[in-house]
This record gives sequence, structure tokens and C-alpha cells, in this order.
Amino acid sequence: MKGLAGRQTRGLPLGARLDCIDNSGAKEVSIIAVPRAGAHHKRVNAGGVGDYLVVSVKKGTPEMRRQVLNAVIVRQKRPFRRPDGTWVQFEDNAAVIVAPNGETKGSDIKGPVAREAAERWPRIAATASQIV
Repeated sequence: MKGLAGRQTRGLPLGARLDCIDNSGAKEVSIIAVPRAGAHHKRVNAGGVGDYLVVSVKKGTPEMRRQVLNAVIVRQKRPFRRPDGTWVQFEDNAAVIVAPNGETKGSDIKGPVAREAAERWPRIAATASQIV
């Protein structure tokens, strides 16, 4: 896992709902924790594109529902700035279920994936059909 250039805009606080865009069986997940965000007194941790999360499955197959899993954010609605000066914004918030070592749980990713997430997580880049 490589670092990102510059500081990433974190647009998804704890409790945010994200679409799960892989074929693991989960349809919607909720953020429980952002382990590597760095805690601060009286601040709600938030995640941005490429961040590793702990999520709870809210909608999906009966086997997947109510499970606590790991995920990576691949799209966010909140605009964020790239080091070259361009601003990027997606239509929805989306995540991919991963194992602790970064392996994707599903074998297919639907829709575009942000370049920041693809650079940081090589297995997501290999599975993604479109990188923006």
C-alpha cells in the first residue's frame, strides 16, 4: 500500500452509507471506523478516496447482512483536488469489500474507480473495469 501525494479531502464521516460495487453479495454498507485516520479529541473520523474502512453490511444477501467487514472507498461525492490542480467529483459514494491484506472479496467491480484508490490498492486496480 503506497501513500498518496498531498492531503486527501475526507468526505465520508462515520455512519455514512456507501454503495458496494463489487459482486461479494453486499449492496449497501455503513462506515463503523476508519482505522488509519488518526484520532483527535472531539472530532468524528472520516474517510476519503483510497481509505481503508471497517464497515457493516446494511443491505445485501441474507448471508452478508449484519456482517462487519473491511472495505476501501473508491468514489465519493465530495469534490477533492488532485496534485495537478484538477477537481474530481463522482455521482455517488462507493466502496469495495476487501480482505485485511488488500485482496478484493468479489471478482468484478462495477463502474469507475478513482485513480487514487487504484494507485494505493493494486488488487482493486487489477479488478476495476474503468479508472478515472
